[in-house]
Amino acid sequence: MISLNQNGDLSAVLLDSIEAGIVVLDKNFKVEGWNKFMENHSSIVPKSIIGTSLFEHFPEIDEKWLRLKSNPIFNLKSPVFIIWEQRQYLFKFGSNRPITCEASFMYQNVTMFPLVSETGSVDQFCMLVYDVTDQALSKIGMDRLNDELKTASRIDGLTGLFNRRYWQERFEYSYKLAKRQDKASTAMMLDIDHFKKVNDTYGHQAGDKVIQMLSALIKRCVRETDLAGRYGGEEFAVILTDSSVEKAAIVAERIRRLAERLVVEHEGQEIMFTVSLGLAQLDANSKSSMAWLEKADQALYEAKETGRNKYCINPLTEA
Repeated sequence: MISLNQNGDLSAVLLDSIEAGIVVLDKNFKVEGWNKFMENHSSIVPKSIIGTSLFEHFPEIDEKWLRLKSNPIFNLKSPVFIIWEQRQYLFKFGSNRPITCEASFMYQNVTMFPLVSETGSVDQFCMLVYDVTDQALSKIGMDRLNDELKTASRIDGLTGLFNRRYWQERFEYSYKLAKRQDKASTAMMLDIDHFKKVNDTYGHQAGDKVIQMLSALIKRCVRETDLAGRYGGEEFAVILTDSSVEKAAIVAERIRRLAERLVVEHEGQEIMFTVSLGLAQLDANSKSSMAWLEKADQALYEAKETGRNKYCINPLTEA
């Protein structure tokens, strides 16, 4: 806490030399002090604002919120802090950073503390407004970079689906959860029929485009709660959560049918392809997540061995 002298004055030199905004307010939020920092950034000179309500000049400030926020200053003689992570700014000042700066406003930390008179009463309080734009932008940039790195470590760059490493991490969790809750879930493995022929005939760029188009198709056919990933090359793995194999077969048939009708255009050529799929519902006899996935892979192998462009279910039946 800061105590005022008998006249309640603050040195004008002190007010104007500090690289922070200083605002002195009374209990009714009438301005009694306004330093050079505040004048420079608001373009409001002291004589125009002193004696008037702060809220008249700054409509962006939520009056009800600020009055409630400042209660501890008067009731407990305790300082109050407002940080930019909670509220980006109190005063909507423009950013004075270079044109290349992405901030259009000044990020602020604000400290409000009581000004205690010699009699011990609190009739005024002071706001210190700090420009923390550089720190805020640095943290935002770092957070964004971390998010991008996290995404890059999880997402397959070609398809936008989970990559194999992250998919298997999530798969292991899905397996344990399904076992614990004793809910039906079905694993699906699928790949593109005769994919080598696509690459050999049209080139690897065309092959990549086919993989991308199939990935987009898979995304449309599964739910957000399902787990879809590129397992490797032209092979994909999907866990259909809370789905019996009968329900999963409907999804498998939809993917097969839509893939069969899909035409991929590449450099003036039209490419058509089909997919084969294998399904396996989790059962009590599955001793591990990979044992479960292996059953779906066995069903996929059966589909390819018995004609392709179909799905098979383990225990092995074909459709």
